[in-house]
Amino acid sequence: MRDVIQVTCRGEFRLAILFDDGVEGEVDIAAMVPFEGDFSPLKDPKFFRQVRLNDELGVIRWPNGAKLDSDVLYAAVTGQPA
Repeated sequence: MRDVIQVTCRGEFRLAILFDDGVEGEVDIAAMVPFEGDFSPLKDPKFFRQVRLNDELGVIRWPNGAKLDSDVLYAAVTGQPA
């Protein structure tokens, strides 16, 4: 499992991700998750930009508790299966 060590918003629903092994890339969150349930607030661009890194777990999260697993993000960046 790779940890996310940096996350930055790069436009509407896009994030730049840096992993602990130096791999980096952009992901389109709108293409990855349905904006339902815990993810429904992410439809609001202002809320989406509140993404933060959870240093302890190496994942990204939002204030409402929604989070994305680093393995899923790593697969999206590298094209490798999760």
